[in-house]
Amino acid sequence: MPMKLTRMLDLPPRLTRTILMTMPYFYRAFVLGLGLLPLWASSLPLAAAGDGLAATWNCDAVPRCDAAPRCDDRGACSGFQLTDLLRRSDHCFDDFISPMTNPVWFEDPRTLTEARGIFLNHDLPDTVGGGDIQLYALQLRLALTERLSLIAVKDGYVVSNNPLIDDGWADVAAGLKYNLIRDTQRGRLLSAGLLYSLPVGSPRTLQGTARGLQDNADGEFAFYLTGGRRLGDHAHWLSAAGMKIPVDQQEQSTFAYWSNHLDVQLTKTFYALTELNWYSYLDDGNGPLNGVEGMDLFNFGSTGIDGQNLVTNAVGFKYKPCGNTEIGIAYEYPLTERRDIIDDRLTVDWIIRY
Repeated sequence: MPMKLTRMLDLPPRLTRTILMTMPYFYRAFVLGLGLLPLWASSLPLAAAGDGLAATWNCDAVPRCDAAPRCDDRGACSGFQLTDLLRRSDHCFDDFISPMTNPVWFEDPRTLTEARGIFLNHDLPDTVGGGDIQLYALQLRLALTERLSLIAVKDGYVVSNNPLIDDGWADVAAGLKYNLIRDTQRGRLLSAGLLYSLPVGSPRTLQGTARGLQDNADGEFAFYLTGGRRLGDHAHWLSAAGMKIPVDQQEQSTFAYWSNHLDVQLTKTFYALTELNWYSYLDDGNGPLNGVEGMDLFNFGSTGIDGQNLVTNAVGFKYKPCGNTEIGIAYEYPLTERRDIIDDRLTVDWIIRY
């Protein structure tokens, strides 16, 4: 990605070499800084309930948030209204932001009613043909009760210039999420969920084979736990762990994942974030690919991946002008020598929340 950017800007060769040499150190310093900021944030006193920021933005600081009128009603952008037929999101945690990466499986622990648009620009390594793919997707979440929500997290259209992956529609994954722990005063959440991925996507043929990359045989189930808590008065940590189990384990791979998100609220509307994703392949399939799996986007059912692991890191920012809007950007890259289908990835999302 840095090399592509310098080429686009047509920078002098000496300046290009300097940028490429210093970029890894910049990333490390940025991630280290994010790691130290929560220590600074946790040393700051919690705002009192009467404090302007706490009472109008940081609902966790308000005793009995559910009974505080300004908590449930504050923070909406001017003119944003929806029918009373829809249940509102849980606005007692509006100082939290949603995670960016592993967008299908890293689920926000809150009970939400929202639409989330996602754009991915994903560069593939030369070992799998190089090139890039773009994903245009829309996620939907609907709060059914105070704790139960219906979620549709995987869909969209893929545009590709990689020789192994053709353009086409992604599979659809939907399910339920139930909030187990909701502590508004301490800012703690824990939810559990179940997803089923329906095999309805467009077939993407591999070179020399008739096997479709997006043809999920009989589909797959995903089970997960997701939680979060506030760190001090300005930082938040989210973590989700789960397992994807295909109905036909000969056709697809089984893997587990663990995703973590750390953000620091720099101003009332601006956040810096870093995320870490670990994918562990537990059982391979009998597909035509060997030693390469599809991370969070595809399930190739590849051979030779049993016991392999992939770890990625991301850094980014989010802008949250009000309680029902989030706009984010994150740059993701692998930390392990193993890369599978990722060279790097840029993720952009826009959330409109009720």
